[in-house]
Amino acid sequence: MRKIADTDDLHISPFREDGMTYGTPTWIWSVVVDDSLYVRAYHGTASRWYKAAMQQKRGRITAAAITKDVTFEALDGTINERIDDAYRAKYKASLYLQPMIGRHSRSATVKIEPSKT
Repeated sequence: MRKIADTDDLHISPFREDGMTYGTPTWIWSVVVDDSLYVRAYHGTASRWYKAAMQQKRGRITAAAITKDVTFEALDGTINERIDDAYRAKYKASLYLQPMIGRHSRSATVKIEPSKT
């Protein structure tokens, strides 16, 4: 998890509608809070990868030369404040930080866990 937390190259590939074919990898920001991996969709819940992740609930990530099959879970609640803080710490120099901690992207927060299958 530390390798993924330190890298800025996470690519997310939720399954396509057939539930067997991985979608096109999409580069996305990621943060780790309490040893759990979180991502947000810059374009909010309208994002193509977010819609696929919420529909299929499974896919794959690649980061730090690691490829893992994973599950996706929509997330809301007070943990979002800690996720905001993690985004601030990791991406403080980016012009895209404010949108990523704004309401629009925050509404599309996803917890990623290793697949159990």
